[in-house]
Amino acid sequence: MKVNRLIFTLGMVVIAMTAHGQTSTISGELLDSLTHEGEPYATIRVYKGKKSETPVAMSVTGQDGKFSQKVTGQGSYLVSFTSMGRKEILRKVQLTATGGIINLGKLLVQDDTKQLQGVEVVAQKPLVKMETDKMTYDVQSDNDAKTNTVLDMLRKVPMVTVDGQDNITVNGQGSFKVYVDGKPNVMFSSNPSQIFKAMPASAVKSIEVVTNPGAKYDAEGVGGVLNIIMNSGDGKSKAKMNGYNGNVAFTLSNKGYRTTTFFSGQQGKLTYSANVMGTKIKSNGTETEMRRTSSDGSAMSYWQKGNTKINFSMANISLGYELDSMSNIGATFGLTDYKMKNDGHPMTTFSGGVYGTGFTYGNEMTMENKNTSFNGSVDYQRFFNKARTSSLTLSYLFTTSPAENNNRRIYDALPAGVTIPLKDLYSASKTRGTEHTVQIDFTTPLSKNQTLSTGLKFISHRNSSDSKFYDITGGKEVYNVANSVDYKNTQSILAEYAEYSATMGKFGAKAGLRYEHTWEKVNFIVGSGADFKKNYGSLVPSASFTYNISGGVNLGLNYNMRISRPGVSYLNPYVDRSNPTFLSYGNPNLSVEKSHKVSLVFNYFTPKFMINMTLGEAFANNQIEQYSFMNSGVLNTTYGNIVRSRWTNFTTFMNYAVTPKTRIMLNGGFDYGDIRSQQLGEYNHGWQASAFLGLQQTFPWKLNWSVFFGGLTKKYLLQGHNGGFNMFTSTLSKSFIKDKLNLSLMYFVPLTGKMHIKQYSHGANFENHMNITIPVQQVALTITWNFGNTKKQFQTHKSNISNDFQEKKNDQQMNGVGMGAGGGM
Repeated sequence: MKVNRLIFTLGMVVIAMTAHGQTSTISGELLDSLTHEGEPYATIRVYKGKKSETPVAMSVTGQDGKFSQKVTGQGSYLVSFTSMGRKEILRKVQLTATGGIINLGKLLVQDDTKQLQGVEVVAQKPLVKMETDKMTYDVQSDNDAKTNTVLDMLRKVPMVTVDGQDNITVNGQGSFKVYVDGKPNVMFSSNPSQIFKAMPASAVKSIEVVTNPGAKYDAEGVGGVLNIIMNSGDGKSKAKMNGYNGNVAFTLSNKGYRTTTFFSGQQGKLTYSANVMGTKIKSNGTETEMRRTSSDGSAMSYWQKGNTKINFSMANISLGYELDSMSNIGATFGLTDYKMKNDGHPMTTFSGGVYGTGFTYGNEMTMENKNTSFNGSVDYQRFFNKARTSSLTLSYLFTTSPAENNNRRIYDALPAGVTIPLKDLYSASKTRGTEHTVQIDFTTPLSKNQTLSTGLKFISHRNSSDSKFYDITGGKEVYNVANSVDYKNTQSILAEYAEYSATMGKFGAKAGLRYEHTWEKVNFIVGSGADFKKNYGSLVPSASFTYNISGGVNLGLNYNMRISRPGVSYLNPYVDRSNPTFLSYGNPNLSVEKSHKVSLVFNYFTPKFMINMTLGEAFANNQIEQYSFMNSGVLNTTYGNIVRSRWTNFTTFMNYAVTPKTRIMLNGGFDYGDIRSQQLGEYNHGWQASAFLGLQQTFPWKLNWSVFFGGLTKKYLLQGHNGGFNMFTSTLSKSFIKDKLNLSLMYFVPLTGKMHIKQYSHGANFENHMNITIPVQQVALTITWNFGNTKKQFQTHKSNISNDFQEKKNDQQMNGVGMGAGGGM
């Protein structure tokens, strides 16, 4: 009997230990009830039986609102979800001895009006959502968005750098693609820094940096994709709530002014939004000094003080209509207009070598750039299951972008002894790019944790460039056909892709393959170029792997291959003779550039602290590069597939909420580059770094104050380097009348008082030094009025075409004589 009793007791102990040691996982997703966005950092508490003072397990939701809480034991448990200003959510679960996964699905959280009444909520929403292949900066959660421009905000965005000349690099590369709400705007892509300098940050909801574009994205864009999400609703809301909201804002500064208007609403199944903005900027007194020496003993010096004016306006309308519970249709229409005018009176001196004692001359110079972009899209989407994880999307996109570039140069009375041909001249170049895109995408789950996406896409792209050159004789413009070019370029691109993604416990993987075939045709109506046709295919693989070490820690390994097709300005052989001492032209023999990048990503985030660290290696063997050489005493600049580059880079972003009212941010990194060209016999290498530190503080009476400062070192190029940059900016903002009225005051200045930019370049037979001084000190006041009968931002249509066809972006201005537009508003 004693033996049987002992065996029975031991058996019960083993069963109890087994039951107690069995682990279950409670998972799901906590979402905002109106916007269906993930609720980040909500507290999860698990109680045995009923609520008590001590939970048996506790954690927080991720930035996307997802959670996965492990619980050891069996029986009845109570799960509590709490977040500041929100109603508590309670769920009962029954854990069994076999354990396993209990999926609570999507839980919708609502504001707790009783909790909010009379309480000042100062908890900070995370500014950055970190994933191993994408970063999202929440512009609207940054107080500086009320006063700053989009270019100002980009200095805070992880993986993005903006230098002293407002050149933008993404993921360490100047060649990247710009999206606006997931669809292309040709003008944004061709001149992003100037556009972002004129665009108010208040018009933007968030900025996405896709560092590892998958097979679903177009193959172009070496640095990745910069997606600007406009402040026109999140496209996810499903609630039926009729109403409207919006705001109007006006900014006045010593550099000019800007106005913005935003309006969105919903009526039944129809949602709509409109955004209109206009900006005028001026920057006077930009000084440019340049000295060039040649191997023949000659030298050239150049000086000018120039002025710049920029007018920018943009309007877009978005409409969405829910046909039924499983299908919807939408349309977008947009217009963007950009004008820039530079003028000055440069003085040029030649001496030494063939110039002997030398001579000096001056001239009146005027440059005007005009660019207008129209775009429209229509999308139809059909879901095949209630979870909306299986869908078919049909899309059409049209965009056209006519542009003009006019240059006029009138020389002063020339002194005796001038040995170079100087004639009054005028050049007028008209270009236009037009695209028609048709796309079909299909996404379906293969199982609970596996998804397959496939698609087919066709792009018809037509470029034209009519560049007319005129000699001005006796005050009359005389057409010079020998120096003019009329050039047409057509490209047809057929692309198909397949992408597979899977989640296996803590592991996640995505792999895809994309094939693009290009047919290109070039015709010279006027000019000495030879017509040609060519076609080529590009197979583009991509892959990413993620390991979730814990709820707030993940590790990722990414690989992607990207290409850059040379566009019309790179291919166009037209010789720009607006400056007789500096000739520039394209190269019609350029081929597509191919590059590769491997990166290791580490993310760690808690409700108070988050950090991203990325270590990467990028390499290309046929990189398109701008290069210069001397010919008969004149500097020539063109392009070629001449560079083999290797870049090792490290970037980091940190965000620390010291208290609910105090936040510190750090955005920086460093890299080492090895750049060489066998064709030119050139080689350059070195370290470069950037660091920007920010502080945001909320004082009593809800007075918000922010400080942001930092800089970057010189940037290495094949034939030289661009100088570094530093800046300091501070913003004060305060809301009144129940947050309907907001006043913001911003101050911006380089740490050196004025922005000083130094450039150096050299070739086989020349050396060039350039110094540019720009007065960018700025004070700006912004007044914003919010209106409407609801705070909800409504679902608005966003094009499903992610079309990033564009030419490779030139992110440097070596050897040329630029005016410098100065700091943005």
